[in-house]
Amino acid sequence: MIQHSVSRWCFGSTSLEQLCTKCQEIGITGIDLLKLEEIPVVKSLGLQCSITAAHPDENGVGEIEQGFNDLSLHPALHKIYENLIPEAAALGVAQVICFSGNRNGLSDEAGLENCAIGLAPMVSLAEKHGVTLVMELLNSKVDHPDYQCDHTAWGAALCEKIGSPHFKLLYDIYHMQIMEGDVIRTIREYHQHISHYHTAGVPGRNEFDASQELNYPAIASAIAATGFNGFIGQEYVPSTEDPFAFLAEAVDLCTA
Repeated sequence: MIQHSVSRWCFGSTSLEQLCTKCQEIGITGIDLLKLEEIPVVKSLGLQCSITAAHPDENGVGEIEQGFNDLSLHPALHKIYENLIPEAAALGVAQVICFSGNRNGLSDEAGLENCAIGLAPMVSLAEKHGVTLVMELLNSKVDHPDYQCDHTAWGAALCEKIGSPHFKLLYDIYHMQIMEGDVIRTIREYHQHISHYHTAGVPGRNEFDASQELNYPAIASAIAATGFNGFIGQEYVPSTEDPFAFLAEAVDLCTA
């Protein structure tokens, strides 16, 4: 039931065409975090865009640090997503990424309320176009200091407040292991709010093997047991000369 994808940015040293060829050889059917202009190329090569990249404006609004928790950014964010959502839908993409933004002194309660206000009209637009807006869970401890959507319970509370199947979470296993651990129990508890997963080794964000602290076969089995039929996206940073050396093994480890 689980489908497999890779994040484009992790294989940025190779052409999109080469990446698609390698993915097809392995049985990967999706590419994560593509720009709109890249999607037709991937589709022409027989793969799909499993979730879009961010499409920030010239001021960086829409990037990880400048998201929906800032009321002053809502007009600019609405302009971005009013274009992005229908364009993604027209290209056959089912998921569009979004971010909470950094706290910048906001309490979790205020940040959640602001996100709900800003996302509400965009979720309605997503529903109209058959698209799901997906907010990524990221760690604020190592990689993204001050990011607000850094705990699964906070993201789940936002999902419940918005109350639409067209708003979900991207549960990044690497980020959440760093931030809160307890990965399998968390997935079991909150799986109904999760529509996409990302992988990487902890520590280091590279390939995951016996030297790492995450047991990906067990995690994949737990995900499968929830009935999940979306994508597990490989988002580790290759550390070898051949960026594809571990990719087939990664897929095997994440196949329940």
